[in-house]
Amino acid sequence: MIELTSKQRAFLRSLASELPAIMQVGKDGISENLIKTVSDALEARELIKLSVLETCAEDVRSTAEALAEATDATVVCTIGRKLVLYRESENHKKIIL
Repeated sequence: MIELTSKQRAFLRSLASELPAIMQVGKDGISENLIKTVSDALEARELIKLSVLETCAEDVRSTAEALAEATDATVVCTIGRKLVLYRESENHKKIIL
């Protein structure tokens, strides 16, 4: 997990504002399957947005932190029921910070 400066975080937030949420976290919460899927998506895209459904047992911030820790990513922001994660890809670097 890398530490982002405020400028880097603002830049990533601006990129994420245009992204659709590609996954949902529901009543099952964070499962091994979800962690694997999120990790694969981060490797392919570097920056992803997820939606946390009302049925999820945990709040958005704790869900974001748990997913970030499990996937070695960084929480860019949480807005409402959405969260944004960033992890630099090892093979497909697309975003230059």
